[in-house]
Amino acid sequence: MTENLDGAVIPTGFDVPVDPLRRAAHYTGEPGCIAEARAFAAQFLDQLRTEWCAGIGRRSGEALLLVVSELVTNADRHSNGPYILELEGTDVSVDVCVYDSSAALPRRFPRDPRRVGRHGLEIVHALASEVTVERIPVGKRVRAVVGLGRD
Repeated sequence: MTENLDGAVIPTGFDVPVDPLRRAAHYTGEPGCIAEARAFAAQFLDQLRTEWCAGIGRRSGEALLLVVSELVTNADRHSNGPYILELEGTDVSVDVCVYDSSAALPRRFPRDPRRVGRHGLEIVHALASEVTVERIPVGKRVRAVVGLGRD
């Protein structure tokens, strides 16, 4: 990387990315989309390791893949149309955003180990440092921030 100082170009050493890595994928809801989304997220993690020299431990990587699975599964089950998975990350965290066509906001149910199903948002809240849901003109966006680390 270089810095300009009074017109002079001064090398600063090792080049590191300054913009987060961003990738997005569109899914139709056809069978296999959830597995495709997990594979897309795994490839994204590999790119973070390579391009950002991110030290991502097994637990952090698995947490990210589980958050992607849960959010994409919710979009797949509860929207009547296609959905978009957007990932933005650095060596510190990854923002996972899922956009879908349903305006209905997801509900987080209280903990109940006897309940069968409907634990997705509970899992996302347990793994993410931040979870937000907002309506957008064509439906909603669910965003979760997952921290990365070496475990």
